[in-house]
Amino acid sequence: MKILAKISSFAGNTFAIWVILVGVISFFYPAGFQWIAPHVGILLGIIMFGMGLTLTPQDFKAILKTPKSVLVAVMVQYTIMPLLAYLLVTIFRLSPEIAVGIILVGCCPGGTASNIITFLAKGNTALSISITTVSTLLAPILTPTLTLLLASEWMAVSFIEMFLSIVQVVLIPIILGFIVRRVLQDQVEKSIDVLPLISVIGIVAVAGAVISVNTEEIATSGLFIFAVVILHNLLGLLFGFLIARLCKFNVTDQKAISIEVGMQNSALASQLALKFFVATPIAAVPGALFGVWHNISGPILATFWSKYHEKNKG
Repeated sequence: MKILAKISSFAGNTFAIWVILVGVISFFYPAGFQWIAPHVGILLGIIMFGMGLTLTPQDFKAILKTPKSVLVAVMVQYTIMPLLAYLLVTIFRLSPEIAVGIILVGCCPGGTASNIITFLAKGNTALSISITTVSTLLAPILTPTLTLLLASEWMAVSFIEMFLSIVQVVLIPIILGFIVRRVLQDQVEKSIDVLPLISVIGIVAVAGAVISVNTEEIATSGLFIFAVVILHNLLGLLFGFLIARLCKFNVTDQKAISIEVGMQNSALASQLALKFFVATPIAAVPGALFGVWHNISGPILATFWSKYHEKNKG
């Protein structure tokens, strides 16, 4: 178990490298990853189950201790990111399938990697976990609602079907994970260090699958989509930080909120796109590229903030 824990820690610390590496390999050797595409929903369910295993009653008590910061962060998450997505696809006049993909990314909850990035950035990790938990639990309602409002002018969006899908691959696995931890607490505690490895494998596999089934589209318009994705992420990080600062939260909270707002659950966006826009699989590409990029921008920002923290501390 100790060896697996070390491998898991290494995988978590080098997350960005694996995402980029698998992304490149899947682009040049798509046949090796295309078989994963039909199973993206199962992979996401496993990732969410792992998230549920990490949750404890103390995490929910932490939400009650800092309700204002959690509320502000979740509100910003579900307003700024969707609106930024809508503005970007409108300004750049993107094709319907790409526009829907970017809006899906904006309407999803925060990504689980944000907790690790917040920790590395010397931010408020407990707050980060609270925000991720609340935004993820609200996803079955808010993600399909916002997608319907913002993306229906490009493609038909079914609220009920998307709601049920998110419940199946997000909410139920999280609840099951939480219950399993409560029932088998000692056994789960012994294996908790291995969970980052499972998350890394799952997210990397999802990214590889999406890229592998869209190699031709990525070759023709991938760079442009990537540019929009980068802009979306950077603006999310910036607005999250500025709004937290305007609310006069302390520096560690500002870091956590910025990272939570800017880093999305891109695997969920890709899974929803693959399931609900089957005729246009390129709709899943923005999610995959967002997953690649925010695992680059996140560690860079974390390194900067960590060094800044140490400098000012000294």
